[in-house]
Amino acid sequence: MKFNVSAAVLFLFSLTLTAQPNDDVTNIVKGLKYQTGKVILGDKLATLNVPSNFKYINGKQSKLVLENVWGNPPSAEPLGMLFLKNQSPISDNFTYAISIDYSEEGYIKDDDAKDLDYGDLLDEMKSDMKESNESRKKEGYPSVELVGWASPPFYDEKSKKLHWAKTLKFEGSEVDTLNYNIRILGRKGVIVLNVIADADKLPLVNEELDAIVNSTEFNEGNRYEDFNPGLDTVAAYGIGGLIAGKVLAKAGFFALLLKFWKVIALAVIGGFGVLKKFIFREKDVASTPPPSDGPNA
Repeated sequence: MKFNVSAAVLFLFSLTLTAQPNDDVTNIVKGLKYQTGKVILGDKLATLNVPSNFKYINGKQSKLVLENVWGNPPSAEPLGMLFLKNQSPISDNFTYAISIDYSEEGYIKDDDAKDLDYGDLLDEMKSDMKESNESRKKEGYPSVELVGWASPPFYDEKSKKLHWAKTLKFEGSEVDTLNYNIRILGRKGVIVLNVIADADKLPLVNEELDAIVNSTEFNEGNRYEDFNPGLDTVAAYGIGGLIAGKVLAKAGFFALLLKFWKVIALAVIGGFGVLKKFIFREKDVASTPPPSDGPNA
């Protein structure tokens, strides 16, 4: 399975930037070249029409933000990131950003979408989360509670776009975390747009949701309808599995927590308050995993 989780890695930062960035960080942010309008993503994979209230940075610059500004360990280069026009990665008024990535998981059949009971799916996801917490505890990581849907799943069969939002509660954190997921189905995989923020930022995200969802389309040859059953691989799960994250469990997700930082990062999305003190340390300190009382799961 090819799964690029830099989309989750990028959110290992605080939404309230109380520490002062060093000169290197400031210079990187000042040097960012933002784009608006039409942007081609990847090797002609898709087209992004940057929403009017946003600005875009490319994958190379996004990697700089992830690793050198927000202190994440090295990871694969994403397709890019979106920031609100009046915000930067270190601005005091920062509320949320959006990562853009591509996950080549195969062609995902959507014939289960109409029959899904999202209440039952949520119960199953909560149960899976509780089971995974046993492994987290054994490895010294805090537990994570799936509180519920912040926004229930919605699948547009015509556009082949899916979005949903979860509210997560990390042990030791006083603030719930919003995990907003947007997936655009294509011929060989999905475009992944992830919004991570404190739960109280949901109204702000909802204000721009339609613009965000409608901003990105696969190019001809990569579209869902371009699927060739004689050539292309079909994913082992459908819409329900995509939402529930079953593919992660099948890949031994929790067994890999200690071995692969990119996978660890997927599980710690949103532990903003506890991670606050780790964000703008010097580079050699920032790349060191937090102690066991941090949301390093």
